[in-house]
Amino acid sequence: MTQQPTASHFINGAYVEDTSGAPIEVIYPATGEVIATVHAATPAIIEQALASAHAAQKAWGQMSGTERGRILRRAADIMRERNHDLSVLETYDTGKPYSETSVADATSGADALEYFGGLAASLTGEHIDLGGDFVYTRREPLGLCAGIGAWNYPTQIACWKGAPALACGNALVFKPSETTPLSALKVAEILHEAGLPAGLYNVIQGMGEVGHSLITDDRVAKVSLTGSVPTGRKVYAAAAEGIRAVTMELGGKSPMVIFDDADVENAVSGIILGNFYSSGQVCSNGTRVFVQEGIKDAIITRLAERLENAKLGDPLDPETTFGPMVSARQREIVEGYITKGQEEGATLVAGGTRPDKPGFWLTPAIFSDVTDDMTIAREEIFGPVVSILSFKTEEEALARANATEFGLAAGVFTADITRAHRMCAGFEAGTTYINTYNLAPVEAPFGGMKLSGVGRENSKAAIEHYSQIKSVYVGMGDVEAPF
Repeated sequence: MTQQPTASHFINGAYVEDTSGAPIEVIYPATGEVIATVHAATPAIIEQALASAHAAQKAWGQMSGTERGRILRRAADIMRERNHDLSVLETYDTGKPYSETSVADATSGADALEYFGGLAASLTGEHIDLGGDFVYTRREPLGLCAGIGAWNYPTQIACWKGAPALACGNALVFKPSETTPLSALKVAEILHEAGLPAGLYNVIQGMGEVGHSLITDDRVAKVSLTGSVPTGRKVYAAAAEGIRAVTMELGGKSPMVIFDDADVENAVSGIILGNFYSSGQVCSNGTRVFVQEGIKDAIITRLAERLENAKLGDPLDPETTFGPMVSARQREIVEGYITKGQEEGATLVAGGTRPDKPGFWLTPAIFSDVTDDMTIAREEIFGPVVSILSFKTEEEALARANATEFGLAAGVFTADITRAHRMCAGFEAGTTYINTYNLAPVEAPFGGMKLSGVGRENSKAAIEHYSQIKSVYVGMGDVEAPF
C-alpha cells in the first residue's frame, strides 16, 4: 500500500496515536487479510480533538471567504495530483475495484473541495431598506461541527461534509466508519498541507460510543451523519437533547421504473449502475426495478447476459470491474436476504453465490417474480441484489414505487419525456433520475425524504445547513418610547 496513514488519529494538524484505545483491525475485503490496526479514540483523544477544533474555529470564521476558499481549492488540486495513491488506499480500505475508486472517490472529494472553495467568497448577507432605518444580515458559521461517516465512500463522505463546513467558517471533527478508517486521515493530511490552520479538520477513530461522545458534547453545534436509519434515529434523538442542527443521509429502497418504450441497453446499464456498482453498497441504489410487462423478459435476459461480462478479480487490477463486499458480516447479511427471497417464492435468475476465492466475494444476483410484499422488495439489502417486478400502467407503477417508508432516490427510463417529468414530479424521493441513474454531481442537492434523511448535501443547499443568518437592525433616528 502506498502512503498509508502513520497513526490512528489526525488532531490539531498532526498524526496522533494512543494505543490504550481499543484496537480496530483494518481488513482488506479482497483477501480477508489484516492490513492495518488503528485504535479507538479514548476520552483524552476525543477531548483533544474537540478542544483543538473549538479553539481554532473563531479565527477561521473571521477570515474572508476568499481566503478560506483558496485553501480548499489548493487541497482539491493536491487531491487530484495524488488520485492514484488515494485510489489505491480507498481500494484497500473498501475492497472496491481501482477501476471505480480512480474515477469516483478521491475525484469526487476533490470536486467538493473545489466547488465549495469557489463558493466561499460568495457567502454574503442582504440589505433590507425600511424607509430610513434598515436591516442587514450576516451569514455566520455555526461553530464546531461533528461528522459521522459511512464505510462505502469514505473519502467522498469526508469531503462532502468537510468542504461545506469549512467553506462556511466552521471546524469539523470527523469520525469515519470503523470498517474503513484510513482514507479520511489522508483527507485531513492534505487539507493541512494545503494551508488549513491546525485544529479545523480533525479525524478520530472509534465505534458508536465515540460518535455519541461527539454528538452530545456541548461545544458541538451541528451533526452530519451518513448511515443507516437505525443509527439515524439514535443520532437525531441524541442531538435533539442539545437542540443541535442535524443533517442525515440515511438508507433507501429506491424504485427504478422502466417503461416498454425505453432503450433496453440504456435501461440495463441503469440497472447495473443502480445495483452492482460498488458491489451494490450504495445508499441510493434502485433495487426495486419495475419493468412494464411488454419488455420484462427482454430486460431480464439482457441483464443476465451483461452480468456475465463482470470481471471479478484483483481489485487493484484496472481491468477488474466488480469487487468484494466490504466485510464478512455484510456478506452474511446479504446472503440472508438471498435465502429469504427464495423462501418467499422469488426466482433467483443468476448469481448470489460465493466464488472460490479468499475474501468477502459474492456474485451479483438477479431476482425475478418478485412481489411488493416480499422481504427483498421492502428492506434495504445493501449488496449486489436486484429485484425485478412487473407492472401494467403508469399510475400503478408510481403508486407501487412510492409504497415504501424510504424516499432517497428514484428513476425512470422512457422515451416519452412528458411522462418522465410526470413520474419525477410524483416520486416521493429527494433525488430522481430520467434515463440515467446514481449520478451525484456536487453542483446538485443530494438527500432524501421520509425515513431516508433530513436536509441536503452538496450544492448551494448545503450552505444553509452549515451556516446561520443574523439580522442587524440599524436605527437612523431618535428612539421613541411610550413613557
